Amino acid sequence: MADPGLKTIAELRTDCRGVSLAARLHGQVDELTKKDSAAGKPYWEMKVRDAGDVLTLRAWSDTDAFVACREISRGECVEIAGEFAVNGGFGLDAKRWRVRVLNPQETAELFVGGEKETAAVKKDLGDVAELVHTISDPRLRGLSELFLQEFGPRFQRASAARHNHHAHRGGLLRHTGQMMRSASAVCSAYPGLNRDLLLAGVLFHDCGKLWEMCPPEAGFEIPRELRGELLGHISIGIEVVNSLWRKLPLETWRGIEPGSEDVRLHLLHLIASHHGELQYGSPVEPKTPEAIALNMVDNLDAKLEMLAMAYARLPEIAPGIHERVKSLNTSPVKPLPRMSSGQPDAN
Repeated sequence: MADPGLKTIAELRTDCRGVSLAARLHGQVDELTKKDSAAGKPYWEMKVRDAGDVLTLRAWSDTDAFVACREISRGECVEIAGEFAVNGGFGLDAKRWRVRVLNPQETAELFVGGEKETAAVKKDLGDVAELVHTISDPRLRGLSELFLQEFGPRFQRASAARHNHHAHRGGLLRHTGQMMRSASAVCSAYPGLNRDLLLAGVLFHDCGKLWEMCPPEAGFEIPRELRGELLGHISIGIEVVNSLWRKLPLETWRGIEPGSEDVRLHLLHLIASHHGELQYGSPVEPKTPEAIALNMVDNLDAKLEMLAMAYARLPEIAPGIHERVKSLNTSPVKPLPRMSSGQPDAN
């Protein structure tokens, strides 16, 4: 049974709007730095990260938390307990908060995730596997199944980005699952698209991020890795597909049209072109219907996620208008609520 007093950072951002809430959160210490205020008053600045968000807290010299921070190290998993509130332009903050290091069982549970996170992972992973199973081309289906078999655990941990969207542990699976569902729907509206190729392209388009931005098994931090820094996820993704392709029993499918080499090249083009423009990091621009569709589905999911993050995290600068999001180049406005399903009153 879920502990009602234990909240995620994202839940606190929602639950504490306009009210102060006594609660606890579990997370990993991302940064811990001792600083001095402009008036010379010492304090600790602690950044705590959980599966979906980051919270910055300050422990001033006249608090119990200040003393406790001396004994805590970066990377340790902790519980923060206090009175949480969303304060104007400063966002989520806590007063009179206390901190303690989690025990081994609590730490293990933190990385497994709560009921909500576990259910979301199960759904996304299940949908991805189910959609892969519907791919009729045996080469693309076999390649996709082999990827999930060999890299499934890493796929579930990887982030989709460092900052703008799905920038957290498990973010890549969330992004890919939603994109595959969207791509399948797009193919229903545009039956001329090669559904097999597009679904496989979605699965593999960001697969290089399994090495470019993947948290460790027991961690939320997205570390930098030499391979990712030197090659980038597009180059790594092409390498991954070629490596897995060589393991397929291609001789078994020699008589299938289109030929295996054409299928491989078209899939690699989707990976290479999915950023859409050269200035955004793609070595080539989209040149096929599936490449254009992939770029647009990718962009749609990323932008809708950035809007959702803005609504949840950024303060309102006017009623219904949130602080500007640089990556969207706009100030998000709250969406119109869904219309009632009832008939209008004749009176």
